[in-house]
Amino acid sequence: MSLNDRRDRALAAEYALGTLRGAARLRFQRRLKREPALAEETARWVALLRGMDSHLAPVTPPEAVWKKIALALPEEKPAPLYGRALPWLTAAGLVLAVLLYAFAFRPPALTPLTVLNGAQQTGQWIVSANGARDRIILSPVEVMAVAPDKSLELWVIPAGQAPVSLGLITGESINNIAIARQLSMKNAVLAVSLEPKGGSKTGLPTGPVLYSAKL
Repeated sequence: MSLNDRRDRALAAEYALGTLRGAARLRFQRRLKREPALAEETARWVALLRGMDSHLAPVTPPEAVWKKIALALPEEKPAPLYGRALPWLTAAGLVLAVLLYAFAFRPPALTPLTVLNGAQQTGQWIVSANGARDRIILSPVEVMAVAPDKSLELWVIPAGQAPVSLGLITGESINNIAIARQLSMKNAVLAVSLEPKGGSKTGLPTGPVLYSAKL
């Protein structure tokens, strides 16, 4: 693996972790749109990290734990010259933790399919599929919020056929969508439209298409 490949893998991990910020994050988002291999690598990290969330139940620490942490913290001192490297070291530690988790628990493998891009640069959805290809997973990446009286609806448009609704999705969490066996996904288009709350009442998209991509 080349130095550039290792750098891109680290950037993809940081992007999924949320530690890549500011201008660097914007540059990386632009690269995702024109570099399919980088989008696939990022999709793997996003899917893995989102999968970790589903295995972990939130636990509120006792108040005594926070007090002990506060008492154990050292007094504030001026940051050393090498302090600029700490965010990278922290990110590397998190990446290592994720790799150890993946090795120990072996979550189901996901295959990146495509990235749904917003027509108005309003974020992206990274689309992956499970091994059986009977489910797709949509991971939102900084997608825009919708009004309370609106819903996002996912559609598949098989080649030469009318759109078929795959149900409502949310930009606040990962979406796990079942795919009917009779649906052909080859050369199909995935699209997300903005619909009235509860979804389209006509069986076809009625609002603007916010995100789309061809498989």
